Amino acid sequence: EHTAGPQDLECLFDVFLDAVKISNSSKPKINDMITDHIQYVPKVPYNMSIPKKILIIGSGGLSIGQAGEFDYSGSQAIKALQEENIQTVLINPNIATVQTSRGLADKVYFLPLVPEYVEQVIRAERPGGVLLTFGGQTALNCGVELQKAGVFEKYGVRILGTPIEAIIDTEDRKIFSERIAAIGEKVAPSCAVYSVQEALDAAEVLGYPVMARAAFSLGGLGSGFADNKEELKTLAQQALAHSSQLIIDKSLKGWKEVEYEVVRDAYDNCITVCNM
Repeated sequence: EHTAGPQDLECLFDVFLDAVKISNSSKPKINDMITDHIQYVPKVPYNMSIPKKILIIGSGGLSIGQAGEFDYSGSQAIKALQEENIQTVLINPNIATVQTSRGLADKVYFLPLVPEYVEQVIRAERPGGVLLTFGGQTALNCGVELQKAGVFEKYGVRILGTPIEAIIDTEDRKIFSERIAAIGEKVAPSCAVYSVQEALDAAEVLGYPVMARAAFSLGGLGSGFADNKEELKTLAQQALAHSSQLIIDKSLKGWKEVEYEVVRDAYDNCITVCNM
């Protein structure tokens, strides 16, 4: 009850109190006061120019019954860009996807989604911008590697949509946990580890059962629950074979899970897409 109801518009009560305070001396302009409270000023001014050509890093290989949403999202992104008369260049080695269908993207490169090949496409096509968030984990990992290598800056390619810093913060389990703690959100106790022994030590502190989650992994690869040291050792060995980082969480198995998917734009407008 102490946090009942939405908090995004509680500033309206502050506006009401301010209006009451000044109502005796002058007539308050309520609309202007509300605008001043809810106006969003970005820390870094946005570049609102629209590139004429945009590179989309596609979904790559997909498992049957899994990750089809990344093919769908990429296809919709291509359609949306074409409606704005923006030339689209897609790189995706998977021929069995909708987004690589004939006539959808203006140009398709059937090349592996690894930094070396993506850089070659950027060098040849010289796109004004790149979209990293429509290809799932494969595209995110590739985009982070390209950013660290300085490829985007080298060729003057703007990262559109979600900033690369936000992608890194959410993909790195340790950084994400620190960010969540900084805003006071209640989450399960956890610890980021980089070896099997560190995982076992963390579990002793947290107490079994625990959940192990690998960072930067596809489809939850290497993740699972462990009720004892032997199970965790096996799980950690498998996870660290695919990822350099593993986070050990206190298990919340048995709790009811409610998930909301929320989209927020650059001006802090939020909409709930779905819940489950």
